[in-house]
Amino acid sequence: MSDHVFVGFGFGPIQAGLFAKEAFESGNFRRIVVAEIDQRLVDAVHANHGTYYVNVARSDRVETVRVDNVELFNPTRDSEVRKALAEATEIATCLPSVSFYDSDKPDTVAALIAEGLRARKSDATIVYAAENNNHAAEFLERAVGKRMGTPLPPRVQYLNTVIGKMSQVVAEPAEIARRGLAPVAPGFPRAILVESFNRILVSRIRLPGFEAGIRTFEEKDDLLPFEEAKLFGHNAAHTMLGFLGISTGVERLCELRARADCLALVRRAFVEEVGAALCARYGATGDPLFTPAGFAAYADDLLARMTNPHLGDTVARAVRDPLRKLGREDRLFGALRLCLDAGVEPRALAAGALAGLRALAGLPECPRSPLFDELRAGRVPAPATFRQGLQALWGDDGDSARVADALANAAS
Repeated sequence: MSDHVFVGFGFGPIQAGLFAKEAFESGNFRRIVVAEIDQRLVDAVHANHGTYYVNVARSDRVETVRVDNVELFNPTRDSEVRKALAEATEIATCLPSVSFYDSDKPDTVAALIAEGLRARKSDATIVYAAENNNHAAEFLERAVGKRMGTPLPPRVQYLNTVIGKMSQVVAEPAEIARRGLAPVAPGFPRAILVESFNRILVSRIRLPGFEAGIRTFEEKDDLLPFEEAKLFGHNAAHTMLGFLGISTGVERLCELRARADCLALVRRAFVEEVGAALCARYGATGDPLFTPAGFAAYADDLLARMTNPHLGDTVARAVRDPLRKLGREDRLFGALRLCLDAGVEPRALAAGALAGLRALAGLPECPRSPLFDELRAGRVPAPATFRQGLQALWGDDGDSARVADALANAAS
């Protein structure tokens, strides 16, 4: 075993089912420490002597994986996280968003990392930012630097990530029992379920002589093309499946396997529209993904994984936080605008976005606009009505006119 020390922040499914799990399975870490503020979860893993369980969905079954020797601590109650950070060679933040990095409180993630770097005993440290943001590493580096108040120490590198691994937390005891899942720890009413997919992309490590303890990740010189493929391809298709699930009345994405029309629509949006636009933008990189055949294979693999009955992803999870997912820059409308910029007509994407607007029209958080009144009444809105509705949704005009025209064409 090497002298690597891993410290994670947040013990959700990506931390537990990816980073800490990979650190344990590598055999390269002297310590694996995770900071988690849910004291009940910390106590449950402590009571199980540092062992927890992850359920891994494969194409034909779910298997339970045991992870040992993981130390969970609540940093608001225990100083052990601070001690581990001083020795950490690899740090991974797995938080709900980049907004959780820092605040006006004393023991934020950025403050703890800054304190650890000031007391650092390791020669080099890499920090994985696993939040779903194209510039998470830069945000985290700035937050830590602000907390340090001094020049950042040498041989520290912050890495962006592209994590296409789908996961979920199952918190209903009856559902855990029905699906035969292992809880995180015996008696704890929560199970972690991740898919077996494990091709994780990270920024290239540029610290001379440093070898990461987690060696399964694939390094890339420029992650932006792959981040856009995830947001406008993977994430957009997943959300589109969810909105189509609402319109067809199903509860789980796997039920859409019986709806060839829905899957064909999503595949057309994914391959012929987003794929065409991204291949035009990034084909010169030479990466096989940004070729028609490579992107089609990427899409077909993802659609099979998204609708895997052993993963059992729900429509409700796919469409949660609809205002964010229907944002101007986000997955569906971001993808639609990407296609318009590339001269690709996004008829299938517009149909998916329209399904999203119809779903939003039935929710309490729906903004007030004649567009949503029309959609609730089952009428086909005019382009001007779409434009007004997008302005109400986004809070500005932006390029709503051309997006409105695309939606009107799909609705007609």
